[in-house]
Amino acid sequence: MIRFDKATVRYDSGMSIRHVSFSIKEGEFVYLYGPSGSGKSSILKMIYMNLFPNSGDVEVFGLNSHGVKRREIARVRQRIGMIFQDPFLLLDRDIYSNIALPLELAGTPVKVIQQKVSRIADEFGLRSRLRDYPYELSGGEQQRVSLARAVINDPELLLADEPTAQLDTELSTEIINWFWKQNQAGKTVIFSTHKDKFIDREPARTLTLASGELVEDFTR
Repeated sequence: MIRFDKATVRYDSGMSIRHVSFSIKEGEFVYLYGPSGSGKSSILKMIYMNLFPNSGDVEVFGLNSHGVKRREIARVRQRIGMIFQDPFLLLDRDIYSNIALPLELAGTPVKVIQQKVSRIADEFGLRSRLRDYPYELSGGEQQRVSLARAVINDPELLLADEPTAQLDTELSTEIINWFWKQNQAGKTVIFSTHKDKFIDREPARTLTLASGELVEDFTR
């Protein structure tokens, strides 16, 4: 599903990703672990094809980063749900519209959008908040909206970039448990974190990054 072969990215700031190689199979749950600045976000951006290596290869769903066409990138992204530390909700849209956005962009019929948003709002306990705006929600509720939006298209792959960094322990546990349920339902999950407590509690394959290099690939 995903293959990195000596992928290297050089930044003007001097930071870089250096000769990173690994592969991830369909259905895996993988932690991307390391401190801030270690390269976790850059790895996820390369998988999402929002960042391309200066040398080496990145392959996602059989498409290589070298020579990939814009329309092919769009198709890849339709198969990926991306969740960030910041929910990145549209402040001028209500919660219904924020969740529905990926479906609208894909040209989904209005009735189907209504059905899917209604179903997923129930799943995330957001039914009563659909006509509210992001600023009216708590941080935890905003992150639930972000999760709902990420899976509304039923993606095969979930990329999580430190989604619990700003949340308390209870909400963090709720969210990590949600990702595990998604994995058990068949989705591939790559979960970026600097918190080793998640890995200790729910062991899985862990790719450890330090200063832009992959220093360890292990399963507890």
